[in-house]
Amino acid sequence: MPGTITVGLDGTEHALAAADWAAQEAVRRGTDLRLVHAWVWHPTDTAYVGDRASEERTLRTMLSEAESRVAEAHPALDVSTELLVDDPVPALVAEAARAGMLVLGSRGYGTLAGYLIGSVSLHVLRMTERPVVMVRGTGQDATVRQPAGDVVVGVQDADEAGGAVIDFAFAAASERGTSLRAVYAWSIPTVLLWSPGSMWLAEQEGGLEPLHRQILADALSPWREKYPEVDVVEHVEAGTAAEVLLSHSDRAGLLVVGRRTHDTGLRRLGPVTHAALHHARCAVAVVPHA
Repeated sequence: MPGTITVGLDGTEHALAAADWAAQEAVRRGTDLRLVHAWVWHPTDTAYVGDRASEERTLRTMLSEAESRVAEAHPALDVSTELLVDDPVPALVAEAARAGMLVLGSRGYGTLAGYLIGSVSLHVLRMTERPVVMVRGTGQDATVRQPAGDVVVGVQDADEAGGAVIDFAFAAASERGTSLRAVYAWSIPTVLLWSPGSMWLAEQEGGLEPLHRQILADALSPWREKYPEVDVVEHVEAGTAAEVLLSHSDRAGLLVVGRRTHDTGLRRLGPVTHAALHHARCAVAVVPHA
């Protein structure tokens, strides 16, 4: 996965955790790291200590400090910074289009505030056609979590359309030298979807679970051939996709999920991706696919 890794900074500890994660990823891949902050000065009528120039200096200092932090940890890494004079969402979407990967910080939430993800990140995730990695900066340090643990991928679309998600996960596991855990959740079909004859054929094959295991195996087969060095663990379980997938995130180094791009009018992330972004304890890569 060639290309510069770009980090969107906003001055928070979560964004610094994202920069740390991205720096390690850039070193691993042998790519450059770009740190950016999008900003438009909005003067107000209220009393304000400072002006446009002082605010710009503050932001440039923030970028410089983040650059120094990364350079100290990775002296050989090529790091650049830029203050983008634009609104955050279009600026980050444009940056993502030019980068191999966009990395953003994520607060991560519990059940009560589970759907209060930052509006900028949410809009960027919905609009970009490139992979975006969300890195949590709370709890166990994201820079510690990154190297440890397998890459976990949620296989929802076990067909050609979901290939971009699976390919990203295999490539990430190959880069890290770790195994890949492919998780596929299934549910008992309703009588409206399965005829009595179909159910009888499934029972003749030993039940429904072997059929779903074969679906997952078939979906992974091309990528096993492309990445023979990656050790793959296939996990098939009955249950809701979000619950099954999240049950594997605690021991993951990276969780990979997909986002369909064909429904451009709604720009939905989907319930599984939403759940992963808000509740997974590791970094989450969201990969757009058809």
